[in-house]
Amino acid sequence: MLVDLPDIFSCKIALIGLGYVGLPLAVEFAQQKKCQRTGNVLNRKVIGFDINIKRINELKDCFDRTSEISSHRLKSSERLEFTNETFSLSDCDVFIITVPTPIDIEKRPDLLALEKASSIVGQNIKNRFSKNKKTLPIVIFESTVYPSATEDICKPIISEISSCLLYPEQSEHGSFGLGYSPERINPGDNKNTLTKIIKVTSGCNPEIADWVDNFYGSIITAGTFKAKSIQVAEACKIIENTQRDLNIALVNELAIIFYKLGINTLDVIEAASSKWNFLPFTPGLVGGHCIGIDPYYLTYKAKLSGYYPDVILAGRRINDGMGFWLAEQLVLKMAQSKLQIADANVLILGFSFKENCSDIRNTRVEDVITSLNSYSINPIIYDPNVITSEAKEEYNIDVKNVLDENKKYHAIVLAVGHSVFNEWSLEFWKSLIYPDSVLFDLKGKIPDILNPTRI
Repeated sequence: MLVDLPDIFSCKIALIGLGYVGLPLAVEFAQQKKCQRTGNVLNRKVIGFDINIKRINELKDCFDRTSEISSHRLKSSERLEFTNETFSLSDCDVFIITVPTPIDIEKRPDLLALEKASSIVGQNIKNRFSKNKKTLPIVIFESTVYPSATEDICKPIISEISSCLLYPEQSEHGSFGLGYSPERINPGDNKNTLTKIIKVTSGCNPEIADWVDNFYGSIITAGTFKAKSIQVAEACKIIENTQRDLNIALVNELAIIFYKLGINTLDVIEAASSKWNFLPFTPGLVGGHCIGIDPYYLTYKAKLSGYYPDVILAGRRINDGMGFWLAEQLVLKMAQSKLQIADANVLILGFSFKENCSDIRNTRVEDVITSLNSYSINPIIYDPNVITSEAKEEYNIDVKNVLDENKKYHAIVLAVGHSVFNEWSLEFWKSLIYPDSVLFDLKGKIPDILNPTRI
């Protein structure tokens, strides 16, 4: 049975989850411009939904605490509105879900937010059909999940609550289309932004897959790649981050070895990079909402299927333990330099999970701080990008946005490679330390003349 699909150029869109992924997507879909593929004028209304009322109020005031979208761009997005009221979505034709998918304390997938979002969509599809809306509603997931989760977990919730079946099946209440398009947002990256990254798309059947591909193709200048199934698209996202996680784990293990051998890891990487096919990954603390979490979604599903993923989990153990190892080496170095350990002031540079962004989700700098606290060391954390109230609320850690330039430190750990640290002069670095201070540098930014320990 044929149905009317939403008009790609004028459909009404609901964006559920307004974080680093959802907000840029909402803003882009709300722009009145020409379709990338056909040249038709795009004239779509977008409703951004989030359960966080504080976030909604800030966005209504044109403030994005993630710093991904400027106030000017929010002000100019006249066809975008924000709400935390679920009933506001029942007139929408397209539902895009971009809620977070974290892990629990046992490192198992936590799909609670995804399940709640699916329930909200199901209820709004039910309300939608009660208003005799004729077009087929399309539900697209962007949240990272293990292969089959969209169809095994989310689809049944939507179907049960809405009393609708997955198209092309029909019930007396109607049906809905299902798609999946994994997010590829890179927080803090002003070059590889949403429209400049190829978008992987998929659908529950060829007709829906084509619609979803054309839908995203209308705004993505880099183009799209239509995966052969929803599960392929889900797996695609998982292995992108798992591959990167393993590459960093290898370099982290090499860094530990080279540290014991007294060799500068960054010097080794620089030399190896002279070969055309060498991948120049660098050591570091692997956190965030993707690389530090996504591999656990794949390993969870692998174990359910009867396979134990040795390599992936080995990489995860190395990366999860890197912060504790770093703190231990710092304490040993301080002891070798005959510095007092207890009550020593140690400056930690950077708290976000990666350089040049404010995102503190799953930051592994926390591990360094926790370990130093166990030695009765006094860590002072400086990060000009982080929202200090968020760090206090989520981790109970005090982060400073302004550095006390009159204070000296017994040790410094450069943990996150913010570009602001490149601007510090040699004189400024010297003003922060004593003659016998210990310097640990993960990102190669402390001047060589200060003889920092490179990791």
